Amino acid sequence: MNRYSPGRAGWTVACLATALAAPLAWGQPASAPSPKEVAKLRSLKLPDTPYNYANVELPAHFKSRAVRDLDNTPRENPITDNGATLGRVLFYDIRLSANNAVACASCHHQKHAFSDPSGKLSKGYEGKHTDRNAMPLVESRYYGRGRFFWDERARTLEEQVLMPVQSKVEMGQDLTKLVEKLAAASEYPELYRKAFGDSKVTRERTSRALAQFVRSLVSYQSKYDEGVAQVRSRNDDFPNFTREENRGKAIFMRSCANCHMPNNQDAIFSTQNTQNNGLDADVKVPDLGVADVTLDRNRTGHFKSPSLRNVEYTGPYMHDGRFAKLEDVIEHYSTGIKQHPNLDGRLRNAGGPPGGGRQTRGFDFSTGEKAALLAFLKTLSDPKFISDPKFSNPFEAE
Repeated sequence: MNRYSPGRAGWTVACLATALAAPLAWGQPASAPSPKEVAKLRSLKLPDTPYNYANVELPAHFKSRAVRDLDNTPRENPITDNGATLGRVLFYDIRLSANNAVACASCHHQKHAFSDPSGKLSKGYEGKHTDRNAMPLVESRYYGRGRFFWDERARTLEEQVLMPVQSKVEMGQDLTKLVEKLAAASEYPELYRKAFGDSKVTRERTSRALAQFVRSLVSYQSKYDEGVAQVRSRNDDFPNFTREENRGKAIFMRSCANCHMPNNQDAIFSTQNTQNNGLDADVKVPDLGVADVTLDRNRTGHFKSPSLRNVEYTGPYMHDGRFAKLEDVIEHYSTGIKQHPNLDGRLRNAGGPPGGGRQTRGFDFSTGEKAALLAFLKTLSDPKFISDPKFSNPFEAE
């Protein structure tokens, strides 16, 4: 879910295309299956007892006051097992798009930590490119400002989840028609009843359910999480880390944690405000980021940053997918930072002497330091998360 789109269809569309004996052609919505064909060719598989979304036992470093303060869950929409289950079904349902071609999951793939690996820019329901690459959704719950998209134009997650559905590039759906479409589907009235007490399908309930599912996408079972639980301070060497991983952790804490671990917490790995990280020097690039929304020239080139958790899986990187590999991202911060007028002050003198001084292109990491940083960032990978069945596609082709 990015500026104007999600991306190309996932495996659900492939299954449908195979069953229909005709591959879906981007730009030809008439070739997509009708709602009746969708219902006939796909079956919903849910456990008799819903998965646990509401009462997950998180590790101690997720329970600190600093982390709790970042939780943007509103009192009026707490995560419930049945609510998140409905959200999961909606997230993977291609009927949310106007031509039954793409779902939210088409641009947010579980095995890629709910990011879009398909190209620099995501694609919508008719195959048109969007302006940005879809953001990873991991740890969306822990963004204290509660604003979403790269440019933070959505004020809440509840507002954000329906904006791609309505986008003329992303999913092309009219919300009134969507409500009618879901209410007419045999499986939804009961799912809405379990989630909200009665079977009425509304746009507000649809929004709330999708937001519950997205907030449930919390990753906490990485090698890093195992290590931080074994030490008194994150600055200590982790017993389960290799020497190179511990070296990379030390470099990260020295050079990167000031942005990516705000409030001195040990869990989330995401900035809590928008920044200009020196991708471009020119203030006249086509995508102005937050300034496109606020019209504040001082925020030109500002973008929200996703969590670094599972970053190994979430390429390509940055809002426009300009970096194909994680090594490219590290190289940017090492030698590629551009001196934009709005460059974040913490990067303006990166690599310079204490107290400021000469401006450099970046942190000037050595070859060994780059390798160590890469090794550390991979300790944030959570294989259990990207294969957890409660986050997977609940539809199966018959």
